[in-house]
Amino acid sequence: MTRPAALRAPSLRRRLLMGILLPVVAFIAFNTFSLYRQALASLNTAYDRTLLASAKTISEQLDVSGYDDAAQLRAIVPYAALEAFEADNQSHMFYRVSTLQGEMVSGFAELAAWRGRIPDRPPYAALVDFYDDQFRGEHVRVAVLLQPVASANGRGMAVIQVAETLEVRETLALQILWNTLARQALLIGVIALTVVIVVQRATRPVRQLSQQLQARPDGDLSPIAANSAPRELQPLIDSTNQVMQRLQHLLRHQKRFVRDTSHQLRTPLAVLKTQVQSALRGDVPALQALQEISDTVDRATQLANQMLALAKVEQLRQQSAPPPNRFDDILRTVALDLSPLIAQRDLDFGIHTEPTTVAAHEWMLRELARNLLHNAIRHAPQGSDLAVDLRCADHQAVLCISDHGSGVDDELAARLFQPFSAGDVRTGSGLGLAICHEIVQALGGRIALTNRVESGRVAGLDAVVHLPLPPPTDGSLNTAATAQSSP
Repeated sequence: MTRPAALRAPSLRRRLLMGILLPVVAFIAFNTFSLYRQALASLNTAYDRTLLASAKTISEQLDVSGYDDAAQLRAIVPYAALEAFEADNQSHMFYRVSTLQGEMVSGFAELAAWRGRIPDRPPYAALVDFYDDQFRGEHVRVAVLLQPVASANGRGMAVIQVAETLEVRETLALQILWNTLARQALLIGVIALTVVIVVQRATRPVRQLSQQLQARPDGDLSPIAANSAPRELQPLIDSTNQVMQRLQHLLRHQKRFVRDTSHQLRTPLAVLKTQVQSALRGDVPALQALQEISDTVDRATQLANQMLALAKVEQLRQQSAPPPNRFDDILRTVALDLSPLIAQRDLDFGIHTEPTTVAAHEWMLRELARNLLHNAIRHAPQGSDLAVDLRCADHQAVLCISDHGSGVDDELAARLFQPFSAGDVRTGSGLGLAICHEIVQALGGRIALTNRVESGRVAGLDAVVHLPLPPPTDGSLNTAATAQSSP
């Protein structure tokens, strides 16, 4: 069974633990290694001093006869003289005394003769060199001391080598390493426990908020009240409240759409049923009955299409910013599509446009132009003038459709943009202007119906739409161009 994605995702506690502990562990590992190296270097320095002291003790037991190359060295060094430098009977020391030419004088002949050189800056005030070697299959640390030897009978140079096995050094180094690791492990445990406690306390508001949301009843989309939540959670809470507000708006719109649709479709369906029953009984001639049924179906189809258009406006409103479209081109295309209706009513039609780009979906601009123009054609008197004007002014696209009808009274104009508020229920469903109003509101503009008064009387009705223009870019501002056409 596949686990939900929310359960597969790492928790905030785990992320913080990994994000904090991994760098800390890496730093502690590096620090432990560095401390071990430093401790080992300190141990070597301390025990190297012991080797140097052993070599100096041996040098005090030397005698010489003859001078320089003819010097003959003698050494009387009992092994007991080195036992004082052996630590805890764990390490063993060996020595070798020879001339500069490597001739054996005293000590262990198996200890390899020194073939190195004294450093330019020796660590001590003596001609001493330290190096690692093997003796009798064991690793040893060797100190070499070049010691001048003088007596009443001669003068010469002795090479004193003292070697020590590494048991004590290794034991102490491992002890330091384990002590350091134990302290660092305790430190990691304290850090991990601190992170868990802090994360637990820091995420408590998130859990409380989750419990508060889970305890809500179904359909409760009221804003989240979390004033005591941490400041870092406030943007998330504000965004959630905005999403819930949009969802509440969508649900209200959906409920209203379903309610209005069922209410408005009930009437044409009832009329259609009555017409069919009347035709079946033979109350009216068959041709007349079919014509009446066809008219009812057309009105129901128009109503359904307009209801779907109204729902699509709300759907497009929730989408991201639309691309810019040429409103003038869309307006002329719609006018060309409606030219048969214009010709049928014998209207003197004129259109004047400027190149106008509006940030809106093409469907919204087309639906806006179609509903306004169709409404004007339907209410314009037979044979009258009908003018369409589109221009840019004050960073806005201004569309004005002017007819020469009788206009509308102020009370009716105030409610014509509401759904199902038609001026004449016999010729419309009352959704055309409502769709236009919703489109204009979605685009951030405004729409108005204004009676045009000439010589003290109403000469017609102007439907005026203002839509904001997108921010200007290079090449987006076109020079005004006008055109007149009469289909």
